[in-house]
Amino acid sequence: MSHDHRQSLNQLLAGDQLLKAPGVYDGLSALLVEQAGFECAFLSGGSLSFARFGRPDMGLVSASEVAETVAILRDRVALPLIVDMDTGFGNALNVQRTVRDFERAGATALQMEDQVSPKRCGHMAGKSVIETGEMVGKIKAALDARENQDTLLVARTDALGVNGLDDALERAHRYLEAGADLLFIEAPKSVEQMQQISGQLASAVPLVHNLVEGGGSPTTDTAELQNLGYRVALYPVALLHNFVPRARQVLAEIRDSGNTESLRDQMCDLADMNALLGADQLLAAGTRYQT
Repeated sequence: MSHDHRQSLNQLLAGDQLLKAPGVYDGLSALLVEQAGFECAFLSGGSLSFARFGRPDMGLVSASEVAETVAILRDRVALPLIVDMDTGFGNALNVQRTVRDFERAGATALQMEDQVSPKRCGHMAGKSVIETGEMVGKIKAALDARENQDTLLVARTDALGVNGLDDALERAHRYLEAGADLLFIEAPKSVEQMQQISGQLASAVPLVHNLVEGGGSPTTDTAELQNLGYRVALYPVALLHNFVPRARQVLAEIRDSGNTESLRDQMCDLADMNALLGADQLLAAGTRYQT
């Protein structure tokens, strides 16, 4: 795989349109995002933990499991992938290994946060953050470990919910000085706080915002986000938040009636899935190698 996905993300960030990045967690979700015409996807640690492991977003997924998922997605889609690497899975030296592994697997951008390990979802109570200086060192370690300078680093701070907005802003400035390519202040509590964040930082660096259904941030529409100067909108668990009630509906129908006939107008069938996934193209490709 060439570095086109990295150059593509850099070009998108250089434009003036808000970049919408739905959360993905497997090959099918990534393919659907690409086919829907999105220009970027976000491998969300929360989505991966929810979908693959059936566990909450509390640091239970390992670095190697994320790297394997990145490689699966990169083999299936060409679009840029922003990859959640949580805390980098340890200290500065662990961070360097994580960066090397995720970059080799096909990550376009890497998002690292300043929580204490094991981390938890940024919209949960009870978070803790490491010292600012330690995170600065981890950012520098991550940048030094990059093989390709077009691999971007998103520095996320969870300090707002722990220490307040002033500390989060101070950390953001320090992380920017350390070389972060994008900044992400997790879970602002109001549009006013978002205005302060963008007022201080939007002219200097692309800003990332999390749109989590039921999360701690004000739900702002994308026009408002764009007006505030944010550059990337993440929708980390939108697909799963919709999948769960639909799955419950299908399972209840199977349990109660033994078939899915009443839901067929809402469902794909086998031919739809084969068309979506490219079965015919794969079969045609296979004939080239027959002797």
